Amino acid sequence: MADSRTKRSRPVRTLVVLTILTIVVPFLALGAGVLFDGKSEENPGGASWAPGLALDLQGGTQIVLTPVSTDGSEVTDETVSESINVIRQRIDSSGVTEAEITSQGSGNIVVGIPGEVDQATIDLVSQPAQMRFRPVLTYAQGTPTPEQGGAGGGEEGAPAEGGGAKDGAAKDGAADDAGTSPSGKSAGGAVPDPEATATAATQDPTPEPTDEQSGGKGEGQGDAAATDPSDLAQITPEVQAEFDALDCTDPKNLTGGGGDDPDKVLVTCGESDGMKYILGPMEVDGTHISSASSGLVPGPNGTTTNEWGVFLNFDSVGTTEFRETTQRLQGLEPPRNQFAIVLDSLVVSAPSLDAGTVITDGQAQISGSFTQDSAATLANQLSFGALPINFDVQSQEEISATLGSEQLRNGLLAGLIGLALVVVYSLFQYRTLGLLTVGSLVVAGVMTYLAIAILSWTMGYRLSLAGVAGLIVAIGFTADSFIVYFERIRDEIRDGRTLSYAVERGWIRARRTVLAAKSVTLISAIILYFLAVGGVQGFAFTLGLTTIIDVMVVFWMTHPVMEVLSRIPFFRDGHSWSGLSPERLRIGSGPRYAGAGRVRMPEPATVGAPATGAGASPVSEPAAPAPSAGPSVGERVGAAASTGAPATAATGRRLTIAERRAAERKAAAAAADGSAPDGSAPDGRAPDDPATAGPAASDENEENR
Repeated sequence: MADSRTKRSRPVRTLVVLTILTIVVPFLALGAGVLFDGKSEENPGGASWAPGLALDLQGGTQIVLTPVSTDGSEVTDETVSESINVIRQRIDSSGVTEAEITSQGSGNIVVGIPGEVDQATIDLVSQPAQMRFRPVLTYAQGTPTPEQGGAGGGEEGAPAEGGGAKDGAAKDGAADDAGTSPSGKSAGGAVPDPEATATAATQDPTPEPTDEQSGGKGEGQGDAAATDPSDLAQITPEVQAEFDALDCTDPKNLTGGGGDDPDKVLVTCGESDGMKYILGPMEVDGTHISSASSGLVPGPNGTTTNEWGVFLNFDSVGTTEFRETTQRLQGLEPPRNQFAIVLDSLVVSAPSLDAGTVITDGQAQISGSFTQDSAATLANQLSFGALPINFDVQSQEEISATLGSEQLRNGLLAGLIGLALVVVYSLFQYRTLGLLTVGSLVVAGVMTYLAIAILSWTMGYRLSLAGVAGLIVAIGFTADSFIVYFERIRDEIRDGRTLSYAVERGWIRARRTVLAAKSVTLISAIILYFLAVGGVQGFAFTLGLTTIIDVMVVFWMTHPVMEVLSRIPFFRDGHSWSGLSPERLRIGSGPRYAGAGRVRMPEPATVGAPATGAGASPVSEPAAPAPSAGPSVGERVGAAASTGAPATAATGRRLTIAERRAAERKAAAAAADGSAPDGSAPDGRAPDDPATAGPAASDENEENR
């Protein structure tokens, strides 16, 4: 009879591939990270053999903020909720995970950040961020400017403008060096000659370029009042002196912090471009930005270029103000055709406008020499640049890691107790086969540990107490998969099949159940992760991670090992301590539902014959009518059950299923003809073939098998 299995099984190869891909490769990757990018005080986000711990396990910093309205209006719950969302997104974008941000009392906001927190992160949370758009009057290198004669009046603007013109000339001459125009500088590198362009339709402006451009040096004669925010008359001797003395290489001048007057000239530094600026009064408030995103800049005819850019959308008020601003700036000479994006009094970008470019629809595009990271950083700053309220820091304290250590110890203890109970149950229920459950749990544990350690290094993931709870729950879920598989194999053995065939058929039946159960668990974890916040997300994340690993272990470790065990005589021959002994499984089993309204009864042991029949246990079919002639179904079942078919031939060879079924049919026929219950003829003669003795089954039962 040809083998029905068309695909050759290679369990050893599967095990080798699993070991290499899920254990060896991650172990080597983590080891390389520890060696070349190890965690230290200077590199707190580096790789480590120990996973990162969240606030409740490691300790950290807790900041209590009190919201204060900027315009004197009442601080509502909606405003506090929006501020919490903004703070959470800012912390997440900085790479810190498992931060706890909640409201407390009458509107206070409590921010808990795990681990050692640097001052920049604390400032990111506590300081009110103010995003403003200002016109650029001039700029220069960020080092102090030597004393120059003649400061003030109309001539005062000349040196300042000259300083900017010098850099502007360098910009026009191209080059990507630090001396080029800082326009488009965005946390990541100098962006030479970026430009803001309308993403929708543009219109031809009707500026007065002749007066503006030809009167650039004459506008600021004496102390004449400025006619617009780009008027160079605003550069007074005091402003010029402050600009000359400003040193942007000093870290103290790069802290920002906001607090500048939006109606006055601002002398400030670029956030990271090494330039210093004189900026006019605010023209557009950052609160009028409705959205900001980064992406590849679209080219002509709907094509996509390889150039990264930032895309801005303003609300109705911002659209009007930005249209008026671009209408004026596009007709001015460099660098006054630039507008600076100022966050907390520091310039994060200063794009320029081409002549004739007027943004009328509130959709602006900033392009230049952006990288993907620098474009995303600028978009993030624009998106979360303006909090709806300011905050007063009421308290800032360090949370001790002692409590966290105790919680971690208790969590690990609970996990070990749960694991021990699973091991004891597996060994009691499955005997030696239970060791496969233990081994599979160990492999799943190693894979999970390596995954969490790598995620802590690459994504900043931190394991919380809720995450530990997810890992403990996963022990039971993982063991459940093995139990389903083993019980399917046992069912097949009870039906008289050999172990190798029982493993094959049992796997086909078990994997459907396992996949269905794990799919439900994974979907639940995904929904919980996106709908919950804080620690509950940590529980959902670890539950989903362990569910995926569980499926991998069952498919690529447990089943292949079971195929290997089916070839070992200890398990193949059904040793009493193997957990797969046919005698123990059939004698100790009760009635089993066999489907289609049938109940399979256990086969009673017979004297002098092993109870390892071919699985032809009697099946009661109460709905089936008794035949009109010959013994009834119950009589045939009883006769078959009393004969006891052997599992081996006289030579000791184990009978195949077909041979045992043939023996059962012959025994049933002999019983119907009045043969002795022990299989001998009525006259006491022994049967011709010892294999004819054994339990019988009805023809209907044979067909159902």
